[in-house]
Amino acid sequence: MGESHKRRIHRLAAPRGASPSLRPARGRVTLIVAMRARAGRESDLEKELKSLVACSRSERGCLAYDLHASSDVPGLFLLREVWTSLKHHQKHWETGHMKKWAEKKAALVETREASFWRQIA
Repeated sequence: MGESHKRRIHRLAAPRGASPSLRPARGRVTLIVAMRARAGRESDLEKELKSLVACSRSERGCLAYDLHASSDVPGLFLLREVWTSLKHHQKHWETGHMKKWAEKKAALVETREASFWRQIA
């Protein structure tokens, strides 16, 4: 690893005295979800995913709920969710907007990969 790469990583680390939201927190979980739209349903999936953002961000325990669209692959989306605990994420699925999403997603999503992550540094 070159010296310039090490410096770049160091600059990205949370500085001393940074707000608690920049530091690893015990119990906090991050969920990364990548999903690809069914052929011809790309704009429908994007619309539905966008509709989840504001509602999800307002939920108790939601620290981040960010939606991304691939610059390279049309119809490929990525969700990055950060929750104060796994329990808060589980309650997220009990909300009205997520129950509606659960009913619609099979018709819109061709593939979906999801994994939980924990911040270690």
